[in-house]
Amino acid sequence: MKKAERTRQLIIEKAAPIINQKGMAGTAISDIMKATKLAKGGIYGNFEDKDEICREVFSYLFKGLTAKIDNALINKRTAKEKLFALLDYHCDHLALSEVGGCPMLNFGAEADDNDVIIKKQVNDAIRASQFRISELVEDGMKAGEFNITTSAQEFGIKAFAVMEGGILISRIQGNNQQMKIIIDALKIEIIQFSN
Repeated sequence: MKKAERTRQLIIEKAAPIINQKGMAGTAISDIMKATKLAKGGIYGNFEDKDEICREVFSYLFKGLTAKIDNALINKRTAKEKLFALLDYHCDHLALSEVGGCPMLNFGAEADDNDVIIKKQVNDAIRASQFRISELVEDGMKAGEFNITTSAQEFGIKAFAVMEGGILISRIQGNNQQMKIIIDALKIEIIQFSN
């Protein structure tokens, strides 16, 4: 990796938790300068503007989230075990994360009316997250593990939506008690369509 690429990566990594916590509008370039120990020219020598930093930060955060979920599922054998591990990850790690919670929720809420590029990035991430859940249900159906009466796609959409709502509630209330209720309800539903 060249020096310019390393500097760019450093800026993204240091800016990520700040922007995820303070928001795109709430994060000043001076916040990023302080975290990276770079002058304004060092920041703008690597990025066109703060919007570009935010786009790169969202990609970085979502890739990191995907990798962490992959890691949580890697040793699980059945579709049911993988779904439970995915649900537990959202409850135990995202709901009260010290680095701002779910980037899809944070960036999406801010970008929905004013940033079409990040809005598309978040939409793609949401679709990928819903697809992951749906695909696990389909894998379970193919393996004869699940006998589901609704479509796997519908379950993926519903599970993702209620988990994101649970994350929001957890972050506002400062605890994941309601998130645990949501996760338990989803687990009961999965148990009900298990053979």
